[in-house]
Amino acid sequence: MDRILSQLSSSLNTAQTIDQLVRPMLDMLAMITNMESTYLTDVDLDGHSQRVRFARNSGELTIAEGLTVQWEDTLCKRALDSGQLACSSVPQRWGDSVTATRLHIQSYVSVPVSNADGQLLGTLCAASTRVVRITEQVEALFRLFANIVGNFIEREVLMEKLQAANDQLATHALTDLLTGLPNRRAMVAELERLLAQAERSGVSTLVGVIDLDGFKQINDRYGHQGGDEFLQAIARRVQAGLRGSDIIGRLGGDEFLFVGPGPQQGDPQYAAERTRQRLEQLIAGHYQLGEHQLDYAGASVGVVALPPQRWTVEAAIEQADTLMYRVKNARRQAAD
Repeated sequence: MDRILSQLSSSLNTAQTIDQLVRPMLDMLAMITNMESTYLTDVDLDGHSQRVRFARNSGELTIAEGLTVQWEDTLCKRALDSGQLACSSVPQRWGDSVTATRLHIQSYVSVPVSNADGQLLGTLCAASTRVVRITEQVEALFRLFANIVGNFIEREVLMEKLQAANDQLATHALTDLLTGLPNRRAMVAELERLLAQAERSGVSTLVGVIDLDGFKQINDRYGHQGGDEFLQAIARRVQAGLRGSDIIGRLGGDEFLFVGPGPQQGDPQYAAERTRQRLEQLIAGHYQLGEHQLDYAGASVGVVALPPQRWTVEAAIEQADTLMYRVKNARRQAAD
C-alpha cells in the first residue's frame, strides 16, 4: 500500500492534464485489484448515457475507450442505487445487465466521481471475468482516487470556464458591438500584420477607407434606431461580398476600414481600383430600415495599393483617407 501511495503522490505532483493523472491511477488500481480492466467513465444523466473516458485493459476482458452505453443498463447505476460498491458475483446479483452479460463480467467495483456539490460526474471502475474478492481497504483506495479525480475534473472545468470568459473579453475588446465587425483596435493590429508581411514577401497591401455619404440625414430621417440598422446592414453586405483574405472593420461613426493583401501577380493599382468599385457596388442599393425603405446612392470609397516598404499604420490609413476625400469631392461636384 505504501508503494501505491508513493506512486499516487508522484502522479499528483507531475500531472498537468486529466489524462496524465488518470492513466497511472488505472495502472495502480489494476495492480491492487488484479482485475483485467480498470477505467474512468463520464455519466450524462440528462442524456441517460455513460461513456468510457479512459481505460486500461489486460487479459480477456476489454473495456474500450469511447464505449457508450445506456446508463440504466450499467453496473455502475446498480452499484450506486444499491450502495454496494463491489460485487464478486455479478451474474447472480445483476444478471439483468445486458452489457455485463455480454462481457462475461464476474467481479466489479464502481465508485462515484462527484464534484464539490455532490453532482455525479462519472465513475471509477474495475471489472474482471474472474471472481475477485475486494477488501474494505481497496474500496477505501477507490474512494480516495475518485475524490482526487473529481477535484481535478472540477478544477479543469473551472479553468475552461475562465479561459472561455477571457476569450470572450478579448473578443469584446476587439469587436464593434453594434455591427459585430472588428473595431479600430483590431483593424490597426491586422493592418500592422499585413504591412509587415508585405514588406517581407514583396507583395503590395490594399487599404481602403469608406465614408457613408449622407449618414447624418439618414439618422435625422429614420432616427438612431434606423441609423443603427443601416450600419448593421452595411456591415453584413460588405462582409459577405469580400474575399476570404480581406477584412472590413468599423473605425467609428460612419467610417469603415478595409484591408487585404494585394495581388501576387498583375497591377496592384488596377486591383485597388477594382476593389474600390466592388465596395461601392456592395454598399449602394436598397435597404429595409424597420418599416421604412431606403434607396442608398452609395458611399465615398478610397482604396490604395501600398508598395511593399516600411509603412506605419497611420501613414497607410492617411493614404487611403486622402483618396477617399478626393472621391467624396468628385461625388459632390457630380451631384451639384
